[in-house]
Amino acid sequence: MKCPFCNYPESKVLDSRMSKEMDTIRRRRECLKCTKRFTTAERLEEGLPLVVKKDGRREVFDRTKILGGLNKACEKRPISITNLEKIVERIEYNLLEKGEREMKASEIGEMVMDELKNLDEIAYVRFASVYRQFRDINEFMTELKELLLKKNEA
Repeated sequence: MKCPFCNYPESKVLDSRMSKEMDTIRRRRECLKCTKRFTTAERLEEGLPLVVKKDGRREVFDRTKILGGLNKACEKRPISITNLEKIVERIEYNLLEKGEREMKASEIGEMVMDELKNLDEIAYVRFASVYRQFRDINEFMTELKELLLKKNEA
C-alpha cells in the first residue's frame, strides 16, 4: 500500500478490524519510510453486474454514481449520508442476490426510486423528475397523483 504522504510503496499493518456491518476491513498502517500512520478500508469485490445503458453501452457498476444521484435528490432534506449509504448497500445487495451478469440501468434506477419513495417523498419526486424525464407537466402531475393515492391508501 502506497503511503499517502510520501508515496513510498511499503507499509506495515498495525491493526485490522472489521466494520460494524461486517463488509469492510479497516487497517491502520505505518509507512516504512516516513513512519506516518494512515487508515485503509478494504471491501470484497463481489462481482456486481455490468450496467447496460439506454444506448447499449456497458459500464462497470459504480456505487458513487448512485450515491451522487441520491445526494442531489436529497439536497436540503433532513436525510443523513448514512441513510443514503445504506440505500446504496441495499441496492448492491439486491444486485448480488439476483446473480445477473448484466443489469439494465433502468432497473437500477427503479430500485433507487423505490428506496427514495420509502425514505422521502420530496427526494423521490426530485429523482423521478430527472430520471423519468417527464415530457410535460401532465406526466409530472400523474406521478404526483399516484404518489398521493398510495400515501392515502397506507
